[in-house]
Amino acid sequence: MSTLDREAVEVFLQEASENLQYLREYVSVLQDVEPRREDLERLYISAHTLSGTSASYGFPRFSEVAGKLAHVFQYALNAPLGSDLHGPLTEFLSDGISLLETDLLEISDTGKESIDDIAVFKERYRFAFPAETPPLNLSQPDLQERFAREESRESIVAAATGSYFDALPTDDEVPDEILEFFQPEAEEHLQVVSDCLISLEGNNNPEEINKLFRAIHTVKGSAAQVGLKRLGAIAHRIEDLIGRLRDGEIEPSPGVVDLCLESVDVLKKTLHRQWADEVEMRTGVDSLLGRVAEFAPLDPEEAEASSGAAIPGQAALKNEVEAASQSSAPSKKTAKQAAGGTSTVKSVRIALARLDRMMNTVGELVINRTRMVGRVAELEKLVDTLSFSKERLQGKVSEFQEKYEFNRISNSRAPKGPWSPAQTPKMLTSAAAGDTSFWSEFSELEMDRYDDFNILSRSMAEISADVNEVLSQLEGFIGRVEGDIDEFTKLAHHLQDEITAARMVPIGTLYSRLSRAVRDAANSTGKHVEMDLSGSETELDNNIIQQISDPLVHLVRNSVAHGIEQGTDRVAAGKSPAGNITLRAYHRGNHIYIEVEDDGGGINYERVKQSAIERGLVSEETADRLTERDLREILFHPGFSTASSKTELAGRGVGLDVVRANLNALNGEIEIESTSGKGTKFTLKVPLTLIISPALFVRCGTTNFALPLAVVEEIRRLRADEIEDVGGKLLTKVRDVVTEVVRLDTYLGLPPLEPINGYFRMVVANAGSRKIGLVVEEVLGKDEIVIKNLGEYLRRVKLFPGTTIAPDGSLILLIDLNRMVATEPSERRPLQASASAARIFAPGSTAIARGSIPSEAIDRVEQERVIVVADDSISVRKFVGRMLEKNGYRVKLAADGLEAAELITQHGCHLVITDLEMPRMTGYELMVQLRQSPSTRRIPVMVVTSRAGAKHRDRAMKEGATAFLTKPVQEDQLIAAVEQLIGTEAPRPVAPVA
Repeated sequence: MSTLDREAVEVFLQEASENLQYLREYVSVLQDVEPRREDLERLYISAHTLSGTSASYGFPRFSEVAGKLAHVFQYALNAPLGSDLHGPLTEFLSDGISLLETDLLEISDTGKESIDDIAVFKERYRFAFPAETPPLNLSQPDLQERFAREESRESIVAAATGSYFDALPTDDEVPDEILEFFQPEAEEHLQVVSDCLISLEGNNNPEEINKLFRAIHTVKGSAAQVGLKRLGAIAHRIEDLIGRLRDGEIEPSPGVVDLCLESVDVLKKTLHRQWADEVEMRTGVDSLLGRVAEFAPLDPEEAEASSGAAIPGQAALKNEVEAASQSSAPSKKTAKQAAGGTSTVKSVRIALARLDRMMNTVGELVINRTRMVGRVAELEKLVDTLSFSKERLQGKVSEFQEKYEFNRISNSRAPKGPWSPAQTPKMLTSAAAGDTSFWSEFSELEMDRYDDFNILSRSMAEISADVNEVLSQLEGFIGRVEGDIDEFTKLAHHLQDEITAARMVPIGTLYSRLSRAVRDAANSTGKHVEMDLSGSETELDNNIIQQISDPLVHLVRNSVAHGIEQGTDRVAAGKSPAGNITLRAYHRGNHIYIEVEDDGGGINYERVKQSAIERGLVSEETADRLTERDLREILFHPGFSTASSKTELAGRGVGLDVVRANLNALNGEIEIESTSGKGTKFTLKVPLTLIISPALFVRCGTTNFALPLAVVEEIRRLRADEIEDVGGKLLTKVRDVVTEVVRLDTYLGLPPLEPINGYFRMVVANAGSRKIGLVVEEVLGKDEIVIKNLGEYLRRVKLFPGTTIAPDGSLILLIDLNRMVATEPSERRPLQASASAARIFAPGSTAIARGSIPSEAIDRVEQERVIVVADDSISVRKFVGRMLEKNGYRVKLAADGLEAAELITQHGCHLVITDLEMPRMTGYELMVQLRQSPSTRRIPVMVVTSRAGAKHRDRAMKEGATAFLTKPVQEDQLIAAVEQLIGTEAPRPVAPVA
């Protein structure tokens, strides 16, 4: 047994041992009166997995016995086991598990099965192995022989051409869904291959070579399993080369590493189908495999197979074993590593688009939180208004009491003759109304008397007290709401941080690509360059990583081409012969800083000045007045280059302008520092994430705008006489530095601003490599915003990269200061106005103006035919759904019968395609439920199942199926059956179709 086969069998042995141990521990649940369904399902899955994997690895007898065990557990899932069955079945299961354990030990020792023991077991339990059971697929050997003959003929033809490419097998038709999952996995493994190869060049580490071999082996096996046989065959030859490295037959010399890195490029182009045509692919693959054959010649058997011999059945099975081992090898390796620790870290792959949707949802939370804060602010204003009204009410009550209530005592004490009850107002008490002698016994000082004024005064005092109490409660309520909003804000921020962290990837994932770029550039220029990398653990949003990768590659290649000198020149300058490029990444605030620094000769400002003059960017007189900062700014001019001739690395004019454009799109910045003779340093500043960011809100007239807070330096007042107009530009001094002033009202064509008390409000911000002062009417404050896209129709409005939603629901535009400084405000306005006006006079505009559009101009929209596909296999659902959609049907997918029934009830359909065996509700149960409802009784049902027996077909027809197809179903067969059932025109649905 070869080393590769042994590794594959080891994976099978470990997995089978775990499943057998589970069966041994939990098989006794069958003896329970009512065993739990979850336990039975796990038992069935374990036995079914044993049966499937053992067959894939070439142990059919082991697979047969495990399949019988799985059958028992499946039967117990769907039907009760009588008491008379418990005894024989318990003994059968126990002996079966023991037999499989023994057989597994035999496979581990000798690589072969215990044929005699299995034969004795089958003879003892004849009831489980009926002799009359026919094989499931009698025609399979014939098919294999026919395919083998066809492959043999094809291989012979390919070998006759003498081309390595022609000897490669052809790819199967791989669905896009499979590629969607396979390509990222293959990219990860190829990235590991590149990392290991680059580290091998300086350090021959056996562990790195083993890691390299495992990665390319996984690519080979996975590619063959999904049907990319050509990719798998190329990877197989690379694996042979790396295998010789692992065995010590060849050394990891620069030539071998170059060849392996080139093979990674070929594999990536093949994986992503980036070849221009087959001729280019043939040339590239032939060149690669020819050079690989020099280091790793084909074995005689492999050479014979590639020259014309067909792959026999056992070899095909070996390939399946290798492919299957790759699908489980990573998980087994992880399990081994986790066994040594205290706990196992579980993970799941999530599509980036889903994380984007989750982050957008968090953004909506932030918007709602801002809206809630706005509502509380409105409530606080109402409280202030109510408080003011309460104070006015209290003042009036006090004034009324002093004037009409307390004054009555002093007035009554004045001697005005004897008091007479007839002279007082009518009293409201019953005693006063009925017995006037009652009051004659007491004076006003001895007994209070209440008339209408007294009652009104006291009522007003009570109302004032009630308002005061309600106001106090309202203020307490607002305080509690503000506390709740603070907690809500913390939770939203925590959720935002967690999802942002899920999107974060270490920048170290770029380092291998950058190292490769430096290595290739150094080889191309004949320079010796070393690279120091630090901060690889610094994390960035995955989208930002993808967008800065190309700028970083350009910068390191630029450092090799323009910065690092030739070895002789470096020695003459007192430097080491080997140049050094340092790449650092670190986190500061809400930004990530990335530095690319070299120890070369620095920027040659004279050459920059000469190139600018030659290209007509500046005149000779102006060039003499340019500072070093101005010359560095020229480097970012589109098409600018200081190279005297065009090479692969320099002179093409595609350079730092593209780098800056990519960074501007990220709200990032780039700075250059250079010292002649010592080197140059590029510093990139990019935000952590793009979706949620802090912003400064300003107002100009009646319109609010938002500015990225990261570019704002300060806010200050500015007198109107401090602004000077110099050559059409507004300038002022900020801390003795001349700063360009941009009046937002003038730039956007808004009503002109007037200074308040002689002052404007100015926001000083960084735009590109310079500062500007943006004059606004008012600075409203800062907050976190969620940046929303302006949509398809406004995609050309570059000045506003996005918008956010204010608490009152209105939109606030985000201003791109870099774009504002780079373009003149009136450059395109006439063109836009003309285009808008021309649309009013375009053909057909008369009919639109009159409101009478001809019926011939209106396309009739045909009613779509809706089909519900129910199958518990996601692969079958998507495969069948894609075939139907390609033929013009609208498809709704359901994972089982219950989900399909809900879809049909809610939305209706024209046809149901269902499997028979599904969880929660089978296909039979689905058909019964459809027939019971008058609204769904007339919907035709097509059964597509792997059960081809007459019993299943008859039962399906009895339950109401109108068609019955057996898997695997062919597209033309399926479409013909569908058209026969629902026709080419969509009939009126019996249930409403949504």
